[in-house]
Amino acid sequence: MSDQTDLDSDENEQADEYENVPSSVIFEAIRREGEHELSRSASALWWSGVAAGLAISTSVLCKGFLASILPDTDWAAGVSNLGYTVGFLIVILGRMQLFTENTITPILPLFLAPTRALFCQIGRLWGIVFIANLVGCMAAALVLVYGHIVPDVRFEGIVAISHHYAEATAFEHFAWGIPAGFLIAALVWILPRMESAGEVMMIVIVTYMIGIGGMSHVVAGSTELFILVVRGELGIAAAVFGGILPALAGNVLGGTGIFAALTYAQVREEL
Repeated sequence: MSDQTDLDSDENEQADEYENVPSSVIFEAIRREGEHELSRSASALWWSGVAAGLAISTSVLCKGFLASILPDTDWAAGVSNLGYTVGFLIVILGRMQLFTENTITPILPLFLAPTRALFCQIGRLWGIVFIANLVGCMAAALVLVYGHIVPDVRFEGIVAISHHYAEATAFEHFAWGIPAGFLIAALVWILPRMESAGEVMMIVIVTYMIGIGGMSHVVAGSTELFILVVRGELGIAAAVFGGILPALAGNVLGGTGIFAALTYAQVREEL
């Protein structure tokens, strides 16, 4: 009984410690992480980005699997989007390079020291990671379409959700990408406060909201668009200019233009 009491006491103290961490400390922790990411070699960023593109595609797989067994009803999306969280869990807990996380992490150092050199470093990081993510997504699409690694009945569910994503206009992808970028940036900001179990729950909650809200996430959505491109149902230009680039702009606006800027504004005086 005494051991259990001591354990509960330690857990409560740890919880209080997390809750009482000031925002300026969180800012500094993420800023240092951003500096570390900016200093990484191009090769390390590239392969981590490719891995993230492949891993995030499991969100499309798992959502498609659930969609393929659920009836065509209004509530089905509430269940199928649980699968959408899988890829994000793998990528974030695996510390892979996902572009939308980088809309806040390397930006915080820029707010403190806005130099041309740092701006160029961020451009390098964004460029490498974004292209690597897309390469991973395209590789996943090629394997899914030509590799026949999932049963046809399950693959039909993947194709169905891909068609649904592709039906949105360029403006809709841009507009729907803003809250998705904001939420991913918020997730990056929140996670340093969380314990291990809390991290998993928070990732699931936030990414589930992105999925069920029908928001546009540029990397996960790229897998869906590339599947249709590989199947010959969508042109590459339509995928890039009608879906990928508008979602990219929305994610950056939501993550960097809104959340990161507001975050810096609230801790600027403390820093």
